[in-house]
Amino acid sequence: MGWFLRRVAQSLVMLWVVISLVFLSIHFVPGDPAELLLSQDGGSPDPLMVEMLREQLGLNRPLFEQYRHNMAGMLRGDLGVSMVDGSSVGKEVMRRLPRTLELIAAAGILSLLIGIPAGVLSALRPKSQFSRIASMAAGTAQSVPVFVLGTLVVVVFAQILGWLPAGGFAPISRDPGKHLLLLILPAATIAIGLSAIVFRITRASMLDVLPLDFIRTARAKGVPARRVVIRHALRNALMPVITVFALQLGGLLAGTVLVETVFNWPGLSGMLVAGVNARDYPVVTGVIVVVSAFYIGLNLLVDVIYGITDPRVRK
Repeated sequence: MGWFLRRVAQSLVMLWVVISLVFLSIHFVPGDPAELLLSQDGGSPDPLMVEMLREQLGLNRPLFEQYRHNMAGMLRGDLGVSMVDGSSVGKEVMRRLPRTLELIAAAGILSLLIGIPAGVLSALRPKSQFSRIASMAAGTAQSVPVFVLGTLVVVVFAQILGWLPAGGFAPISRDPGKHLLLLILPAATIAIGLSAIVFRITRASMLDVLPLDFIRTARAKGVPARRVVIRHALRNALMPVITVFALQLGGLLAGTVLVETVFNWPGLSGMLVAGVNARDYPVVTGVIVVVSAFYIGLNLLVDVIYGITDPRVRK
């Protein structure tokens, strides 16, 4: 319990450091939000109007006072309001977050269904033709940028073959069938690179486990080969896969911006980009806080699972 509480305390400190760094960083980015808001029509804003808007938005207050006000709101669960349209940042984040999580979950499930079986088969026959082809395909999938891959997927499956729509979004409550069709291409684009990582980690971990004594003992006792692989080898080889997979999912929460842009998927990353372009401090801070909390929470969960399964971690 003491170990667990220390890890929770470290995670909270890490989140506070992230919030502080984001707050300071965005305030040092060139550009005045008040000027940007008043110059949206292309003209030069009146200095008096700029000063009045800065006063209204609280930008004239000392930086430490703005930081204290921001942290007090965070502790109450209030992410503030957008400087652009006055909407609640928390409500908009909660509206967009399920869309990004759905995209990541679909890509994660697809990558596990592809990466783990392929990694196991490749480890069982490391010198086979399948293993060489799968390793080459995984290296290629990891080296291609996601925006290039997304564009190729759209060209092939949407424009040339016409099997799936090129992009967009439809609420699942209104049209479930169309929603699932629009989800396939962006999820597959993310899953291609993620499944390559899962494949390589699974293959390497299985190659480490298969020569161990307890595997040879199980085979010598006459345990069926499938049971040896699935129940004994794979179960012991999955821990590194779980670790890497969880951290990859955390990174995807804010790393889907290119995929969401290519496929016009209205998720959290698009909100972050719009906030940065408009110098909308509450939006940028709110999105990054949610993403960081999710990522740090995944780290903590992986550490707890490690600590439960392996007593050496707790020591």
